[in-house]
Amino acid sequence: MSHSLSPLLHRAAYAALGLSDWTYDALDVGAEDLPDLLAGLGPEWRGFSVTMPCKQAAVAVADTVQPLPGLLRAANTLVRTGSGWRAENTDVTGIGMALQLAGVEEAPHAAVLGAGGTATAAVVALASLGARQVDVVVREPRRAGEVTRVLEALDVEARVLPLDGSAVPAPVVVSTVPVAGQPAVAGLDWRAGQTVLDVLYAPWPTPLAERVTAAGGTVISGLEVLFWQATEQVELMTGDAAPIGAMRAALDAALAAR
Repeated sequence: MSHSLSPLLHRAAYAALGLSDWTYDALDVGAEDLPDLLAGLGPEWRGFSVTMPCKQAAVAVADTVQPLPGLLRAANTLVRTGSGWRAENTDVTGIGMALQLAGVEEAPHAAVLGAGGTATAAVVALASLGARQVDVVVREPRRAGEVTRVLEALDVEARVLPLDGSAVPAPVVVSTVPVAGQPAVAGLDWRAGQTVLDVLYAPWPTPLAERVTAAGGTVISGLEVLFWQATEQVELMTGDAAPIGAMRAALDAALAAR
């Protein structure tokens, strides 16, 4: 997480809320170490942002699991409660807000590129925008099992398509493909009118973002996902409304300084 902007966002929020004794720092912890870590922490620890590969372990170790991370079998947030640790997932909020603020009011037909943990969160966000069919575009169809499981639970039709250089027909697309896979997704046949959310944000623009823009489509940066999932984490951990203006100003200042 050394490159992550999450500490910047959280610290800006705590300062704006007057929580001068709150800190937010990165810990390098493996999934197998998470149970012992949580068991040894005092009450001053209020919450954690959880990144891969610990998201599934966070669900397993939590004392309480909210329905959303239970469905996804992954949590990106742990919150201290009076009865232990509660597992939450704010990735869905981040993706949904990023799409809506870019003008996506509904997405009856959508697509997700990739089939990892972020892809499962993406299909829930798309379902909340009215998706009735989601195309799951992957190199290996057998890897789409978790995403199609979630879609089936949501009563959304899933269609698995090969990532083979052909077109992605859906008008709304969420790419969860990592940096190494960018050449493949950028090489797809993009067209004008499509809206594509690329969950990556550094370095920006990605090859996918450049290709979609050149084709006349609309691209949304993963920074928006990061920002909005962090605002929900702040609210869960502090119990206060997130100071969105202060958090946005801190993010803008950090980007301008790069």
